[in-house]
Amino acid sequence: MSKIHILGIAGTFMGGVAALARELGHQVEGSDQAVYPPMSTQLETLGISLSQGYLPGNISPDCDEVVVGNALSRGNPAVEAVLDSGRRYTSGAQWLSEQVLPGSDTLAVAGTHGKTTTTTILSFLLQAAGREPGFLIGGVAEDFGVSARLGRSLAGSAGKALPSSAPSGHPRLRGGRPFVPPAGEGEDASILSDRSVSNRPLFVVEADEYDTAFFDKRSKFVHYRPLVAILNNLEFDHADIFPDVAAIQRQFHHLVRTVPGRGRLIVNGEDKYLAEVLAMGCWTPVERFGFDPSLEWSARLINQDGSAFAVLHRGAELATVEWSLLGRHNVLNGLAALAAAHAVGVDVASVAPALAGFHSVKRRMEVIGQAQDITIYDDFAHHPTAIHTTLQGLRAKVGDARIVVAMEPRSNSMRLGAHSEALAPSLDIADAVVFLARPELPWDAAKVIDAVRGDAQAVSDTDALLARLGDVTRAGDHVVFMSNGGFDGAPRRFLAQLQSA
Repeated sequence: MSKIHILGIAGTFMGGVAALARELGHQVEGSDQAVYPPMSTQLETLGISLSQGYLPGNISPDCDEVVVGNALSRGNPAVEAVLDSGRRYTSGAQWLSEQVLPGSDTLAVAGTHGKTTTTTILSFLLQAAGREPGFLIGGVAEDFGVSARLGRSLAGSAGKALPSSAPSGHPRLRGGRPFVPPAGEGEDASILSDRSVSNRPLFVVEADEYDTAFFDKRSKFVHYRPLVAILNNLEFDHADIFPDVAAIQRQFHHLVRTVPGRGRLIVNGEDKYLAEVLAMGCWTPVERFGFDPSLEWSARLINQDGSAFAVLHRGAELATVEWSLLGRHNVLNGLAALAAAHAVGVDVASVAPALAGFHSVKRRMEVIGQAQDITIYDDFAHHPTAIHTTLQGLRAKVGDARIVVAMEPRSNSMRLGAHSEALAPSLDIADAVVFLARPELPWDAAKVIDAVRGDAQAVSDTDALLARLGDVTRAGDHVVFMSNGGFDGAPRRFLAQLQSA
């Protein structure tokens, strides 16, 4: 086996690549600029050597290959050293497609929101069905304890084969254009049906639309060639690389083009941008999901907070899900995962009850702890829509209790101000907001603060934020820390602050 250096190893995706490479038997080392849990904890547990910073000297001279994360660009000292040396290099997505995915049937989960949660739910369901999937998740799954594993991907144990011909309901050509079957049309069958048995394992991958690397500006998900693809939702995001929604739609259509005719597209049937993507051309059977009962897969809320819902397939109720997750967005995530599991032969009625024991992913409304009757959550927030739906779910659970949000606008789109107008309305459900507006934030946070309906103010550093939270919070509050970065350890620091008071 070879020795690999991973540039950007502490990122959620690249940390997963590191775990897979280590499981394959490679010697793995890496470097990164910012290192924080949960990925730093996973790397430490795996015994992977990690260097701080992108210094050329951090790359061992005997490395056979360098895997480059998409956070690095030309001008980075390590990147320049790799190029000048003539050393072999690749991207994380390309490495995955060449070293792990061959021999497996890939299930890819794409969308602006909910990728990590949905990927985790789908992996959990396949595991509950005894399929032992491999997976790469953009976060550490609490039920698995890791963000990535090979599963049966390279072991070749029992699974079910796919029929050689496309199932009934395959899109027909009308007027020379690909035609997507309308909801309800087509055979009620999984891709597998019950036609044959083989040894093809399953691999579930979180399929990101962000670009692949400085030398490959395609979205990462075009590398995966999935048999089943979930298209969860589509909104404008990643303003640093996409000028508008249309540019993102083109990338999603590139993914659609790679799904074979014998495969399946599981698509949010209530998303207008995804409908436009399919209208560009589709060659694969489509099953839509949502709350609309006319869709192939629909959900009926039993509890308004999303903690219990019924699963319907073509109008027939198959199962009831009762779980710890909250919000309509998570109901859709679960519904999409159940539809994808069904597509590869899993009996939904038999596995849905297992979701009662599902524990989601680190930093997805993760309860950090409770002190002085104040409950503290850590949430990986990066977009106003996700912020709003997350708070909606919490409000449905806690009723009239106060919700306090500590917000760090850290994603590239947030920092660029692409979501600044939508940010204040997304926080309307909160009773109080403390906004971390670091001095380097290139837009006026005061306008957002002024527009927030509840009590809101901005501070310039984490220490000031923690002090302000100490003044604002009181017994019975629910405090949600929202950031897609490390947030300087603020959630656990605040818990310690309350415990020591």
